[in-house]
Amino acid sequence: MEEAAAAAEAVVVTPGEVLGKASQVRAGRGAYVAPHNNLVYASLTGFRRTLSPPPNSPDQRPTVEVTGHKAHGAVPEPGSVVIARVTRVTARVASADIMCVGPKSVREKFTGSIRTWAGGSIFGEEEVSLAIKKMNGDKAPGSYGFDIAFLPKMLRSGQSRGEVAIGLLCKRQQDVRATEIDKVDMHLSFRPGDIIRAVVLSLGDARAYYLSTAKNELGVVSAESTAGETMVPISWTEMQCPLTGQIEQRKVAKVGG
Repeated sequence: MEEAAAAAEAVVVTPGEVLGKASQVRAGRGAYVAPHNNLVYASLTGFRRTLSPPPNSPDQRPTVEVTGHKAHGAVPEPGSVVIARVTRVTARVASADIMCVGPKSVREKFTGSIRTWAGGSIFGEEEVSLAIKKMNGDKAPGSYGFDIAFLPKMLRSGQSRGEVAIGLLCKRQQDVRATEIDKVDMHLSFRPGDIIRAVVLSLGDARAYYLSTAKNELGVVSAESTAGETMVPISWTEMQCPLTGQIEQRKVAKVGG
């Protein structure tokens, strides 16, 4: 009876659509909680269903989930580690088709984008934190540069911590190590056809996700040379063709120990 009532709701939602507040509902399958505003969002297109909690459950919030028209494969969510194939590269953005979420393959088309500075695609949270401290120096937080206390207000706009921090860092490049952060050429990190490991930062437009390769274990895991051979990584920034010996630049993922 309860399942019938849930199915009868039959409200179609799309990725990024707000399903409720996390304080009032729990995120089930096909939904996730955005930490910056504590709202529950749909992560795929399908029917919204609200399930009542068991009577003896200590958490009496109903669970909201999104179910599609057919059996689901894996669905990317913020924090998911994904495997994707790079499809297009410009000076600032690399686009990719997501193939796997963790060890599971996807059954729907999901795309992702890696950006040079917004979202912290190249620079990790530790680097951002160190840069923020360097900006403030020995002065009290907020005396100049960037005050971490204001970060929650900035996050309400939907930006990630990396987007806010790195956007601000670009205004004071001379004070940090990454002085050319807004001039990074994505062609030196990725090429079309590369297979990359990345983490999902957030949901962008419908079925499109913002990805990051900031950590050592993220980046290019497989790439072909211009001669068509699978290249061998020789450093964190270079891969070499075993046939011609030609070296090409990449943002190489550190695999294994």
